[in-house]
Amino acid sequence: MLPAPAHSDRLTVVLVSPRNPLNIGAAARAMANFGFTRLAVVAPFAPHWREARSAIGAPQVLRQAAECTTLAEALSQCSLVAGTAALARRKPQQPVVSLTALAPILKHEFARGGRAALVFGPEKRGLTRDDLSHCHLLVEIPTSPQQPSMNLGQAVAVCLYELAARSLDSGESAEGISAPIAPRATSETASSATLDLLAEAIDRVMEAAEYSPAEMRSANHHDVRLLLRRLALSAPDARRILGLFRRIAWRLKH
Repeated sequence: MLPAPAHSDRLTVVLVSPRNPLNIGAAARAMANFGFTRLAVVAPFAPHWREARSAIGAPQVLRQAAECTTLAEALSQCSLVAGTAALARRKPQQPVVSLTALAPILKHEFARGGRAALVFGPEKRGLTRDDLSHCHLLVEIPTSPQQPSMNLGQAVAVCLYELAARSLDSGESAEGISAPIAPRATSETASSATLDLLAEAIDRVMEAAEYSPAEMRSANHHDVRLLLRRLALSAPDARRILGLFRRIAWRLKH
């Protein structure tokens, strides 16, 4: 039997706008199979979400799942966010790691007291460009080029099986992984919520300074959100920079 990973309570599986109650149930059962308990569902289709949660045989993990309005809300406490995406038709803007490299990276984050999220997009379109801007890295499941996308429930099962098989408490280390991940600080990593606050403060400064035309603000916000995650800021550094930009915004306004 596969051992439940020692840090499984530090990993949240996030489903963004799932539509099919069978897929939601399959994802929750896969979590229960491999010892993971934290599930968050973002903006689910209400009738199907009620159907999934009330289904006979629905595991406890599904009944206790957090329902969130936005992806930012679901990720607020996480210091490392890994998104899953088919990359055949898009150019990634984050580091891309293989599924086999994910367990050592998570183990390293958990050893520093961090929390992580593994994010899956809706069945038809996957994660959007805006969704991906919340991610520090992308995880690629190796599949045939003739059929690169996977069923949602199957994708969750494959990822969690890999993490359980390698077991997050094994002796493997994130050192030596060839994935292009920026070195992460040794102190507590800034949470996703803190990075979003910092991005908003930078936005206000850019707007007050008339950094770019109004029609570019959405694109700028997306780029800043990505940049902050690439920097791998520690929590104290992020708070200091946040205070700096808030002060600049106040001075520009007054």
